[in-house]
Amino acid sequence: MMKCDCQNMNTREEMLQEIREIGFTIIELGLYLNTQPDDERAVCMHREYCKKYRELTDKYQKVYGPLTIYFPCNKWRWLEEPWPWERGNN
Repeated sequence: MMKCDCQNMNTREEMLQEIREIGFTIIELGLYLNTQPDDERAVCMHREYCKKYRELTDKYQKVYGPLTIYFPCNKWRWLEEPWPWERGNN
């Protein structure tokens, strides 16, 4: 049975939450830009969030493995992790 490193888990969960939040922001900015394509500030923000998203997902995947099948890695690392129902909430 694997011991839970709570500090490491918080970092992992915090990174995943930030990835979700940034992804949501990118989608919302994209939808806004569909109707306001000349808004330079929004275009700039979209670029910045996309860059931050790439950096954060790259950092996450180097430590924890691929986020989805669309992010190739050298190994299928999620097979080394316990399944969600095996983790427990301790």
